[in-house]
Amino acid sequence: MATIDSKIPEGPVAEKWTNYKAHQKLVNPANKRRLDIIVVGTGLAGASAAASLGEMGFRVFNFCIQDSPRRAHSIAAQGGINAAKNYQNDGDSVYRLFYDTVKGGDYRAREANVYRLAEVSNSIIDQCVAQGVPFAREYGGTLDNRSFGGAQVSRTFYAKGQTGQQLLLGAYSALSRQVNAGTVKLYTRYEMEELVMIDGRARGIIAKNLVTGKLERFAAHAVVIATGGYGNAYFLSTNAMACNCSAAMQCYRKGAYFANPSYVQIHPTCIPVHGDKQSKLTLMSESLRNDGRIWVPKSLEDAKALQEGTKKGSDIPEEDRDYYLERRYPAFGNLVPRDVASRAAKERCDKGYGVNNTGLAVFLDFSEAISRLGIDVVRQRYGNLFDMYEEITDVNPGELAKEINGVKYYNPMMIYPAIHYTMGGIWVDYELQTSIQGLFAIGECNFSDHGANRLGASALMQGLADGYFVLPYTIQNYLSDQITVPRFSTELPEFAAAEKAVQDKIDRLMSIQGNESVDSIHKKLGHIMWEYVGMGRTAEGLKKGLEEIKKIREEFNKNLFIPGSKEGMNVELDKAIRLEDFITMGELVAYDALSRNESCGGHFREEYQTAEGEAKRDDENFFYVGCWEYQGSDEKAPVLIKEPLHYEAIKVQTRNYKS
Repeated sequence: MATIDSKIPEGPVAEKWTNYKAHQKLVNPANKRRLDIIVVGTGLAGASAAASLGEMGFRVFNFCIQDSPRRAHSIAAQGGINAAKNYQNDGDSVYRLFYDTVKGGDYRAREANVYRLAEVSNSIIDQCVAQGVPFAREYGGTLDNRSFGGAQVSRTFYAKGQTGQQLLLGAYSALSRQVNAGTVKLYTRYEMEELVMIDGRARGIIAKNLVTGKLERFAAHAVVIATGGYGNAYFLSTNAMACNCSAAMQCYRKGAYFANPSYVQIHPTCIPVHGDKQSKLTLMSESLRNDGRIWVPKSLEDAKALQEGTKKGSDIPEEDRDYYLERRYPAFGNLVPRDVASRAAKERCDKGYGVNNTGLAVFLDFSEAISRLGIDVVRQRYGNLFDMYEEITDVNPGELAKEINGVKYYNPMMIYPAIHYTMGGIWVDYELQTSIQGLFAIGECNFSDHGANRLGASALMQGLADGYFVLPYTIQNYLSDQITVPRFSTELPEFAAAEKAVQDKIDRLMSIQGNESVDSIHKKLGHIMWEYVGMGRTAEGLKKGLEEIKKIREEFNKNLFIPGSKEGMNVELDKAIRLEDFITMGELVAYDALSRNESCGGHFREEYQTAEGEAKRDDENFFYVGCWEYQGSDEKAPVLIKEPLHYEAIKVQTRNYKS
């Protein structure tokens, strides 16, 4: 069996990164010009990495699935970024950010990686301020920050609208500068279809020009994938429709381990599902939980009236409301981590206390905050979120609805958990290198620093940390002796074989000519994933889910219909290629969830819970990173390889948000 080498440096956790940088190998400036790097993806991780590597002098080829990096999605759309700057003097520190992240991930992350993330977080803020990112500021001019889920300190920096989009503009401007300088060549509307390996190392990719339909070959000394997570395996998620896991799956099929796939995050503050025609779910920024109070009715009678539409949330007086997060978790209240908040909402709705016509929603109420601060202050705090909610639902959450016994009640928002971020991903070592030499994975695409659950605002932090401050160091350690390797010809047989494999796959998909659309099969997969591999899992349900996913694969292979031709632009063909990968990805999630007989973070096995319904870990048997190795065929079950976790700086204990 394969062994895992995570390459974690020796020494105390606070000194590992400093020691690593002191002894890493470097590439001299003149040699950098002779080394090529492919970066696939232009979100926060990809854009910041391509910009940084270009500025250092490497020759970079950067691939963008959209018409512009400005349209990148996933983590780049969300509401805040964490850093350990202690402006509020409320007790934050690098160690505290490190500790909160490890604890929030239910002690399933590597200490060394997380400490490094916390360590470089302050540099990210400085970098982004220097780029002109318009972070919110206090009256005195210092940057403003908030508390996000899972932390008792104010460490989340934010910008008007969507913070991630503002950060992306900063990274995009840095990238554009290098494109103009000629160090980065940007390929827009291209998608990676295959990894090319020569003598056991990643040396290039086959990419599809999404406009012309042509397959093209690209060679380099190293390949970096920054293509985001796999949340769209569930069909409905907070991700844009083009977000997919195909690049990661191609790497997995070539021998890269896939780590912790069962760790998917359910985000608690999404607008609930409405109807069956949706293609994505709208995420409301978690910052709303700073002032919004989450509740359901105390009585089933009131809940039934809400579901039937005979009562509104504003009709229910204060004494008849159950602020269940404040009741269950007094120390953290509405700011408990996402996995805890999401499961608590599911538990109330499962018991019949849901507040909309589907019974799958809870209230997020600003009445108390508006009464205390005034509507103008609340609106200023949350930018366009109130307007966005009104546009989508036709309910104005800032409107006075009723006054009962002198208490003013405003229209509450409705929220319900949805698939958001995925903590699992391609396994990487301390250097962000995968189990394939020369192949690196950054941002949400790798199995990350979050363990079994991600704290709010930490995705932006990881994406930019990887791209700006980690990969530029660690990739040099790999490239330092590659200067003796001449540039590769794309006429080599390895490139021809990889291109033929992609073309054969396309021909196979086009030849099926069944009568079911890609989206209809994808929706069926999504239902199976949500039902059997979603927020609450059981051994029986997961086995059933695996059986059903196999049926989906059979249906896909027999009944798929793709209109048009393989030449030119064919969106349905592109979606079909991605769906085949989502099916394999869905199985991976289920296999990992079935193998892990415990509950932790975003992975909740209903058989393993405390008397209070909290996650029950089994540290004795499951204190490891679960790495899955491909066995040569999508039809074969993957093999599990374990990377043991070793903690030195943190005492592992049961998570507690009650006191």
